[in-house]
Amino acid sequence: MIDFPPPGAFTQTYPTKPVRVIEPFGVGGGPDLTARALGEKLSELWRQPVMVENHPGAGSTTAPALVAKSPADGYTLLVNTSAHPYSAALINRLPYDPLNDFIPIAPLTSQPYVLVAGKPAGITTVGDLVAAAKAKPSTIKFGSSGIGTATHFGVEKFNLEAGIKAIHVPARPGDAIADTIANTVAGRTTYLMAPIPLALADIRAGKLHALGVSTMKRSSSLPEVPTIAEAGVPGFDFPIWYGIWVRAGTPTGMVDKLSKDIARVMTAPDLRDQLATHGTDPINMTQPEFARFVLGESESASRIIKAAGIKTLRIADQL
Repeated sequence: MIDFPPPGAFTQTYPTKPVRVIEPFGVGGGPDLTARALGEKLSELWRQPVMVENHPGAGSTTAPALVAKSPADGYTLLVNTSAHPYSAALINRLPYDPLNDFIPIAPLTSQPYVLVAGKPAGITTVGDLVAAAKAKPSTIKFGSSGIGTATHFGVEKFNLEAGIKAIHVPARPGDAIADTIANTVAGRTTYLMAPIPLALADIRAGKLHALGVSTMKRSSSLPEVPTIAEAGVPGFDFPIWYGIWVRAGTPTGMVDKLSKDIARVMTAPDLRDQLATHGTDPINMTQPEFARFVLGESESASRIIKAAGIKTLRIADQL
C-alpha cells in the first residue's frame, strides 16, 4: 500500500527551487523596480533564487500569456498593473482569460498619476482644462500609452466625471510612455495622465503644467499640486496599482503561503523606504480581499468602456 503525504505537505517546504517572476514591462520602469525589490526580499526569505523576467510586447499580453501556459505549481508568478483586469473588459479573443485563468495573490503598491497639460496649451488648472474642452467639445486631444492602458482609462474616467469629451491619441506600436509625454510637451496633444516619476522632470522644467494628482491624497513628490478632487472633480480617485497573480489551479496551500510571504516582506521597513523613493505606497489586503478588488476593477472598467463608448478590441489591434 502506498502512503501518500498529508494534504499541504508539499507546500510546507515551498519553494524548493527557483521561482520565476514574469512582467510585461521593460527594465527600469515602476513595475520592474517594484518586482525586483520584491524578488530580492522573497529570495532572502525563501533562500531560493527569484528571477525577474521582462516580457514586454503585444499590448502587454505576452507576459500573462506565458504565465497562463506555465504549470500551475506556484513557481511562475505574474506581476502586472491594474491594466490586467481592465483587459478582461476591453480585449476580445485574448490567448487567456484575465480573470479565470489566474488567481490574484496579493497587491503590491499603488501610486497616483498626475494629470498634466503641455505648456503650449496655456492650461494651468483643472478648471482651465474643463472650460477649454467644453468650449470646443470633442476637439482637444489627450494622449495615452495605448488603448486600454491605465493611462487611457484614467483620462476616460476623468473626462466622464468632469463632463467633457476629447479625442484620444494612443501611442503608436513600439512607443513608450515617454514618447506620449513628449507629444504633450510638444503640443501635439493637450493633456494626459502620466506616472509622476516620468513626468516630474518636465514639470520642474516648466514644460508641463501639473493640474492635479489622481488619488484622494496629495503626492509627496508634488505636495503643492492639488488632487483632482480638490481641483474641481469631487470624489475623483484613480491610483495605478501593481499586484501578483499565479495560474489558476495552483494548490490552495501555495496560494495561501505566497500571499502571506508577500505580505510579510512588503512590511519590511527597508523595502518600504525603497519603494517610497519611487513614489509608491504598499497596499495591505488579504488574498480574498485582493481577489474581490480585482473583480471590482474589471467591473469598473466595463462601466467606463460603456459610458465612454470605447470599442472592444481584438488582440491584433494591440500589436
